[in-house]
Amino acid sequence: MKYTEEHEWLKPEADGIVIVGISEHAAEQLGDIVFIELPETETEVAKGDEIVVIESVKAASDILAPLDGEIVEINDALEASPGLVNEDPLDGGWFFKMKLADPSELDSLMTEAEYKNFID
Repeated sequence: MKYTEEHEWLKPEADGIVIVGISEHAAEQLGDIVFIELPETETEVAKGDEIVVIESVKAASDILAPLDGEIVEINDALEASPGLVNEDPLDGGWFFKMKLADPSELDSLMTEAEYKNFID
């Protein structure tokens, strides 16, 4: 898995698709999540675009596109159960899957060890 400074994780799959979610640290900081607005599939995004809106009991936050690419799938379960992000941020609480415009850009992101140092 790779991580961004915005506390997103990216998990590459064998077919080149990347699953994206937020870290346990980010989920804890947000508190109980009560609403999530996900992007449409087939949406082309550029790194830094606001693509997910999260509302928690503490605040509203935007999730940015971690890299350039296309949204190919969203986690429909989050519409009915946004708390999945709090319960299982690294597995069941993923936001979307994307096909990267340039898969080599993953190399520019933090490893898990680098991310742990970043949040400490």
